[in-house]
Amino acid sequence: MSAEQADDAALIELSGISFSYPGHAPVLSDADLQLERGERLCLVGHNGAGKSTLLSIVVGLLRPTSGRVVAFGQERREEADFHDVRRLAGLVFQDPDDQLFCPTVAEDIAFGPLNLGQRRDEAMAVVESVLSDLDLRHLKDRVTHKLSGGEKRLVTLAAVLAMKPEVLLLDEPTNALDEANEGRLTEILLGLPQAMIVVSHDSRFRERIGTRAVRLSDGTLIPA
Repeated sequence: MSAEQADDAALIELSGISFSYPGHAPVLSDADLQLERGERLCLVGHNGAGKSTLLSIVVGLLRPTSGRVVAFGQERREEADFHDVRRLAGLVFQDPDDQLFCPTVAEDIAFGPLNLGQRRDEAMAVVESVLSDLDLRHLKDRVTHKLSGGEKRLVTLAAVLAMKPEVLLLDEPTNALDEANEGRLTEILLGLPQAMIVVSHDSRFRERIGTRAVRLSDGTLIPA
């Protein structure tokens, strides 16, 4: 693939994706999805429709029973194929407590860069940069589990951004946020260059953030 073709290619392309959990009816049935550069794609659907499942399939945490996953110009099949996908596509979980596990905010944000092999001084420089960009430097030395729900949400985003992803996958990012923190999060996301897939039940948030929306219904994706 030439550089020009790579620039034109979708960042994420799911084709004919089907998936079911053991002993349950299919959650996804021949679903197709594309994420283009610069898009903030909102994914809607009722509880249990399979939205979080779809995000997990993008980064290889779940494997489809059939279909094709192409991410960043390459088809992804085996576990090893998804290692760089998980760096390039940053998944922000619905519950921040599932993602934050270090004693302090700085250590949580530094964990990813350190895991990529950066020296501690390099990782801490990333921490400073990300916290400054998000106007969160006042949280740097705070104990993570003592943060408010809104603060945890913003720190989780900071930890993902420290990995310098090309795509953000956001699962109900406004869940349990008050109006002030929702506004702050919206402002931050609108200022980021990354393409995004955003799962959200919040119609007002989707209208502000999204460039396109699709609905997951009966296992397939349709324009919303």
